[in-house]
Amino acid sequence: MTKGDLVESVAGKIGMSKTEAEAAVNATLAAIGGSLQNGEDVRLVGFGTFTVRNRKARTGRNPRTGEVIQIQASKTVGFKAGKALKESL
Repeated sequence: MTKGDLVESVAGKIGMSKTEAEAAVNATLAAIGGSLQNGEDVRLVGFGTFTVRNRKARTGRNPRTGEVIQIQASKTVGFKAGKALKESL
């Protein structure tokens, strides 16, 4: 499912225009992204939890040259599916 598909689905289920549904989807995604940028977890009961995870610095290898390189520490987003989502699959 793409973002466009999601917008169409929301518009159809709620009975609003695609423009309004796109604004709602964009606002939701912006709110989730903003919370994650602030280091906060986002818990959507029944769906799942988005968390910010820290990756440690590590040694890697350049696949093109085989050269050993140092990969810096970074942050990434993790997702853990909620019970209701797991059971629906």
